[in-house]
Amino acid sequence: MVSTERLGSVVNSGRAWVVTAVLATVVVVGGALAFPRQVYDRFIWQYFWGPVYADAHNAQCAVRSGGSVEPLNDQACSQAKITGQIVAEPGYTVVSEIGYAVLLLFMLVGVYFLVRRLQLGRDRRLFFALIPFMFLGGALRVVEDATDAAVTSADAGAVIGYPLNALIISPVIYGVVFLITLAAILIGLGLVRGDRIESDRYPMVVGGIGTAAVVLTVGYIGYLVATMDTSGTRIGFYPQLPAVVLVLSVLIAGGVYAAMDRFAPWTNAGTGLMGLVVLFAHALDGVANVIAADWMGALGLGFLHYDPKHPANRIIIEVAGTVLPQSVIDAIGTAWPFLLVKIVAAVLVVSLFDDRIFEDSKQYAMLLLVAIVAVGLGPGTRDMLRATFGI
Repeated sequence: MVSTERLGSVVNSGRAWVVTAVLATVVVVGGALAFPRQVYDRFIWQYFWGPVYADAHNAQCAVRSGGSVEPLNDQACSQAKITGQIVAEPGYTVVSEIGYAVLLLFMLVGVYFLVRRLQLGRDRRLFFALIPFMFLGGALRVVEDATDAAVTSADAGAVIGYPLNALIISPVIYGVVFLITLAAILIGLGLVRGDRIESDRYPMVVGGIGTAAVVLTVGYIGYLVATMDTSGTRIGFYPQLPAVVLVLSVLIAGGVYAAMDRFAPWTNAGTGLMGLVVLFAHALDGVANVIAADWMGALGLGFLHYDPKHPANRIIIEVAGTVLPQSVIDAIGTAWPFLLVKIVAAVLVVSLFDDRIFEDSKQYAMLLLVAIVAVGLGPGTRDMLRATFGI
């Protein structure tokens, strides 16, 4: 049990976080109202909301001019850039990724206070129960991709139109998945407090809700693909891709984890099997990217090709293309360094989470691990499912 003094400290810290969030919101809104073109048009809209708007409208870009917004495609986007208009493109930029990283860290602190307030995070089984929700984020993102594909293939209206589809576009989708996860946790806790289940069984309830959500979401994607007009398109079902991605991810994560356990057992001492999940999550992201970029032909899917959406991935591939010998590029491509970076980063993260971190703040350590797994499983699942259905 948490002492009254410690609980009061958590509540006070939580209130300070809320005050900080409100003040930051007031500053941003005030700046947007006082300097709409500089703060809103050329910063908030161009780097944050504009990309979501363009993605939600299945456009190559969106242009903001005179208070109005127009989604554009093909040459119109290039012309808008040449003429110096305010243009936003789907996906991330360096500016937006830095902004989202700062926001993520701040939100993690807020979630930490919520976790402490609800007295969660002491049972490692909850960590594993949350894994399906990390798959759910990537799967929900593919729902929006599938509706875009439906519009393109059938020249029909979107199944989920704007503004509802903005809820399943990054980064808004992270908030949506968080709320779904929180609802599942509250349902589990409610069953415990209502004496419907034993207190040690609520992680199973949470995991069951998450698993059901993933199954329904992937099933819905399959339904969309099966019922849309796919003639003349690459849309279909290619089971060899998820099979290869999942098997390779398991083998890489398992092999790295076993090597760490054999040659440097202290690296796994703090996280245990949670470290294996971290390795798998980032192996999945890396493998999905490598196969989608360079190895589709080897799977008989040479007609499918996907370009990286994140700047960090693009930069790594571009650098690899300039520094690697052409013979290496011809043999194994340029995307594999991204997988290497992901695995090295995951190993470093796992090794940092030693026993002392869990002793000092077990709840915050587990929360950070959940976030670290999510930023690997979410994008990796999306890349894998998009290629699986040719979307």
